[in-house]
Amino acid sequence: MIISMKRHASREEIDGVIQRITEFGYKIHAIEGEERVVIGAIGVGDTSHCLEALSALDCVEKAVPISAPYKFVSREFKTNDSVVTVAPGIEIGHDQFVVMAGPCSVESETQIMESAHLARQGGALVLRGGAFKPRTSPYDFQGLAEEGLKLLAKARAETGLAIVTEVMSDAEVPLVAEYADIMQVGARNMQNFALLKALGKCGRPVLLKRGLSSTIKELLMSAEYIVAHGNKDIMLCERGIRTFETATRNTCDIVSIALLREMTHLPVVLDPSHATGKRSLVPPLSRAAVAIGADALILEIHPNPAKAMSDGAQSLDPRQWLTMMEELQPYIALWKQARLAAQPVAV
Repeated sequence: MIISMKRHASREEIDGVIQRITEFGYKIHAIEGEERVVIGAIGVGDTSHCLEALSALDCVEKAVPISAPYKFVSREFKTNDSVVTVAPGIEIGHDQFVVMAGPCSVESETQIMESAHLARQGGALVLRGGAFKPRTSPYDFQGLAEEGLKLLAKARAETGLAIVTEVMSDAEVPLVAEYADIMQVGARNMQNFALLKALGKCGRPVLLKRGLSSTIKELLMSAEYIVAHGNKDIMLCERGIRTFETATRNTCDIVSIALLREMTHLPVVLDPSHATGKRSLVPPLSRAAVAIGADALILEIHPNPAKAMSDGAQSLDPRQWLTMMEELQPYIALWKQARLAAQPVAV
């Protein structure tokens, strides 16, 4: 069950509702916003009588049963789309299609500055770049760590772009949150529950990537972990899953974007670079993502992909990037028309 308190309910009223819920045998997860408290009641109890008792209280706005195992992130809990404010003027999930672009990893000051200016020239609003890099081989480039974060912050100061970068462990959350505007959870860490719990308290939006072999339900349950620990600003990212196919790096489950938009109110992002592993496939897949209703893209660009220390084969060079963004504009214009038409009319 989800119990939404009325605006500015008193601490005494909130505690009274929590006490009443526990008397019916439920465990409590409470999310406290500036104006409203939402309480999740988890467990097996007398649902019908509990709902009836809570709905009768003056301090309760609504009490509704949620059948999905992921309570807070389901459409049952919230029918309207959630909007994640990344930075002033950058909102993901509303009527602003956002592109995040940059290199796979921060390699040097020159490289990340060139990448940032290139991203901004193409119309990106967020710069991506890995300071900590999880690599399959222990001998591959692992990133510049805090020095990479400092270079990302310098690029933000110079270009005005927001920053998205990966955090790999719960111990690194405070450090990365000091620099990043968006905390990225990579595919390998989607079910790192200690990390997810820490991100619930980090005070930054989270970009949660789908695991290599994870189901949609598992992705949503991971998002639920973050919300249940206090952070509602989450974006879900489809980046391809592992199948028998070897022609591309991963298999892009593009229908998952439309499916997720039915199942959850959270914004949905597509990563065409990791989904395909081939730069020639990034532009057409990006257009398909806009057409099917994604809220944003995150992709890889590099000033000189041939010299990239990681993921060069899937990174767009400057000409390819600028051409792709130019060709994407008619699709984004239609996307925006559709979003505006779908918004409820104010009465």
